[in-house]
Amino acid sequence: MNEKIKKEIAEMLNKAVGLEYAARIQYLAHSEKIKGLNSEPLIERLKEIASDELKHEDMFRSLVTNYLSCDVTTKIETINNADGIKQILEVNLKGEKDAIDYYKQIYKKIIENKESLQYEFETLEHQLRHIIIDEQEHVVEISNLTE
Repeated sequence: MNEKIKKEIAEMLNKAVGLEYAARIQYLAHSEKIKGLNSEPLIERLKEIASDELKHEDMFRSLVTNYLSCDVTTKIETINNADGIKQILEVNLKGEKDAIDYYKQIYKKIIENKESLQYEFETLEHQLRHIIIDEQEHVVEISNLTE
């Protein structure tokens, strides 16, 4: 049972790696599309969020390889194109919310299988919670920019 649970969680975390990788590329690509007066703070914020996504990628990779002893994926999830500040913010806000919803599914799976993760649980739980909190912060920041 323990190995089966670890494999299931590793598969979910591997999808998360692909989501974070796609999000990072998307934020960087979108930051290059923003032009005009007063665009610099928005460009910098998108690049900052991209940097956060890289940290999340690294955390997920570490969980998969070091804590679950599985292979990490090289698959990238969907990148969404957008034009104009309004569409860029909307696309990225939706992406952040979708990521939170998915990461909460992983978190729930970890919590439900605490007993099977005797030597991994606390780190898995802590890292997932930390990433969800970061993503919730991104939702607030992007939401504030759309007002």
